[in-house]
Amino acid sequence: MAGSAAYSIRVLPADRQALEAYQCFCRGAIYAPPQSPLWIRAWLEDRGADGLIALLSCDGVPALALALEAVEMGPLTFARFAGGRHANGNFPALHPDGMAEKAHWAAALPALLSAIRAERPDIDILALERQRDRIQQYPNPLLTLPYQTSPNLSLAVDLSMGFEKLLRDGSGKRRRRRRRIQLKRLEAAGGYRRFIATTPSEVEELLDLFFSLKSKRLNRMGVQDIFAPACVRASFRRLFLTALDEAEPPFFLHALEAGGKIRAITGSSRTQDSIICEFSTFADDELAHASPGEFLFYENIAETASEGLAFYDFGVGDDPYKRLWCDVETKHADVFIGLTRVGRLAAHTSSALAGIKRMIKQNPAIARLARRARRLAAKS
Repeated sequence: MAGSAAYSIRVLPADRQALEAYQCFCRGAIYAPPQSPLWIRAWLEDRGADGLIALLSCDGVPALALALEAVEMGPLTFARFAGGRHANGNFPALHPDGMAEKAHWAAALPALLSAIRAERPDIDILALERQRDRIQQYPNPLLTLPYQTSPNLSLAVDLSMGFEKLLRDGSGKRRRRRRRIQLKRLEAAGGYRRFIATTPSEVEELLDLFFSLKSKRLNRMGVQDIFAPACVRASFRRLFLTALDEAEPPFFLHALEAGGKIRAITGSSRTQDSIICEFSTFADDELAHASPGEFLFYENIAETASEGLAFYDFGVGDDPYKRLWCDVETKHADVFIGLTRVGRLAAHTSSALAGIKRMIKQNPAIARLARRARRLAAKS
């Protein structure tokens, strides 16, 4: 136990009891999908000392919870949101009634950092990246700490006026025309079927295919395959399989089948007002000219609108296929806090590197050169 008279803080190894405490805390809390109990259990179960749960209360009332994973990078140990680079649009589990005043957070968060430092002196730096600044009307309390803008934008489609209105505006005619062309090509190949995985065997099949297709595509692009590690694949399996037990699964897989083969896959999460695409891929085969990935996105967006949700969120990353749809740009925030002497130096370095990445990504000419260099390196 650590903290002041006003704040009570527990920092626990992510064992069964801690994960249950986190799940209990989240009842009545708000959080982003990567901070949901399902996600946290999927990533931290069986991690032992590599995971930690921090629970903060104010005057006995639950206020904030952090579920983190500790990873070694060279000689340093980083604590980051569970899921690492797969966790995007982060927002900590927050009880809105726990603490409303910004000044209270300014006092509570240093106490939280001190508790983490005391319990885990091996952790050099907290790297809390890709955070959204608010959920609904509630601001992110972690952004009372020093932060900077993340290198990558997050792009979304505003569906508040309905899908038909979206197709009448801007590039709507272009989207309709592209879809007609894609539909003809898919029908010529024997027709198509879009479906959602509703059984464990379907989840396993789609994830196996996704990992294979994504690996091939990323290798061609000269980009590191962040889905390759066995622990990452095991975590996604746990996540989507466990989600099947929910009345309305908060994580789910869609697939587009054409000509008897699956051609495109998306993995998504659900929030109160949006569907978020967590990952996607498509088969680069004889039907690639039919743009099955684009076609699946069209269907996913149309369904999202039909459910009355306000946004279809493509997630982090600025890509041309997203720009065909998106009219909402969101800038996320990164927090780098050194907990040891060497960690403080590393925090400055991490901050500087993120600034360089942001500069490259915001300059289209430099970004094109960087992508071209990656592709050439992959071919060499």
